[in-house]
Amino acid sequence: MTSDDPALDLTALGRRIRNMRKARSLTLAALAARAEISVSMLSSVERGEKAATVLVLHRIATGLETSISRLVEDESPARAVILRSGDQVVVPGPGGWTRRILSPVIPGVEFEMMRTTVPPGIDTGEYGPHPAGSHEYLMVEAGTLTVTLDDVPHRLIAGDAIYYDGACRHAYRNDGDETCRYVLAMMVRRLR
Repeated sequence: MTSDDPALDLTALGRRIRNMRKARSLTLAALAARAEISVSMLSSVERGEKAATVLVLHRIATGLETSISRLVEDESPARAVILRSGDQVVVPGPGGWTRRILSPVIPGVEFEMMRTTVPPGIDTGEYGPHPAGSHEYLMVEAGTLTVTLDDVPHRLIAGDAIYYDGACRHAYRNDGDETCRYVLAMMVRRLR
């Protein structure tokens, strides 16, 4: 993350999560159970008091059957949307890795494209499955990346690409000696 990157607006993030939760007629406890996080963590995030990690945001988005992009950005109903570099939201992860949101949030479309930067030796954690019918496409721009899908590791180097069914557990780890950068495009199928 650079000093030019916009800060994550915790109040707006919390408001979006609360509005989505209520629109789906979910209580705090119900969403917390779906997201596999504590009610107190979810409540703190909704109130804008706590900055959630990428993994926690992923869990909340999965519990709401949506994308992280939809949690951190307002919808852009325009026919064409340009996201200038300085306007792209960057979500920090533990250990110094970052996720830059590259896609606008479009009404009725559950698509997310992001660029992730992972320092050497960092494991970004395991992400739970998305609903059946979800798809993920990943391309490594620089460095090496181990993508683990339902406990099966796949080692990728710069230029390699992989597609996988989003309805599996997936994890990302940089075992290399240099920073890894990859682009991930994800289509999440909503169940309702």
